[in-house]
Amino acid sequence: MGMRVFVTGGTGLVGRVVIPMLLDRGDEVLCLTRDPARARNVLPAGTEILGGDPTMPGDWQDRLGTCEGVVNLAGAPVADGLWTGQRKQRIRRSRLSTTGNVAAALAACEQPIVLASASAVGYYGNRGETALGERSEPGIGFLARLALEWEHTALKAERENVRVALIRVGVVLSAEGGALARMLPAYRLGFGGPLGTGKQYFPWIHIRDLARLLLFVLDQTEVRGPVNAAVPDPPRQKEFARALGRAVGKPAYLPVPGFALKLVMGELSDVLLASQRVVPNVLRAAGFKFEFGEIEKALDDLI
Repeated sequence: MGMRVFVTGGTGLVGRVVIPMLLDRGDEVLCLTRDPARARNVLPAGTEILGGDPTMPGDWQDRLGTCEGVVNLAGAPVADGLWTGQRKQRIRRSRLSTTGNVAAALAACEQPIVLASASAVGYYGNRGETALGERSEPGIGFLARLALEWEHTALKAERENVRVALIRVGVVLSAEGGALARMLPAYRLGFGGPLGTGKQYFPWIHIRDLARLLLFVLDQTEVRGPVNAAVPDPPRQKEFARALGRAVGKPAYLPVPGFALKLVMGELSDVLLASQRVVPNVLRAAGFKFEFGEIEKALDDLI
């Protein structure tokens, strides 16, 4: 028997990979979306589409209460434009309101249910050479504070019958969008290169491994609390730049100085210049195997 899984953010980059995987293995999927017409275009047949706004309480919360699993991915994109005060507010509200409403819906559940709720490796802030397992302290800065609040909101759902896993997602590599799709045009023209000093660790994950990992967390009853969703051995930024250059057959030696990034991107540049040597201890202990653990293999697949 499959599981009934409720998904928020299902039409986003990750949701569009997770939902087909859930359906393929025989799960029932309910996807909450503000734009049902778009969802029907981008999601496979068999997905039950619910119209509604996840940042607002609504009838959708009753439907969530009938499920055995929840994958909470909703949130305004972090890297689309400068972090103005207004934009930061939108990024924050989209995550905290949605997660708060999901947690409130779970409070009424009587059957066992698991919530896999997205968070980010931004939780750790800029930590240099330190290896960061799930028990490491949070860092400082906008993203670190946001991740901490986001996780705290998700944990409000936790009770005897509700298991909560906080998925601290690294840089998701996908050919369809996100960081890699943005970098590729410059690299294909031979203008790629490391960001800042290039010495910072770059915690990435192939989108298919992230989707596999979300299914794994739904199934593994012992996995709860923070889960680092990034490859076991993250490269430094300059190693990633070299690998991406090789993948597109172009040199990648043109460094982008930190001060130039700050001029163009403002505070958002902190995300690209931060060093996060993230280690997926929880996944390792639970027996999860990455299909794409090496950057060359991942880029080979995606490009």
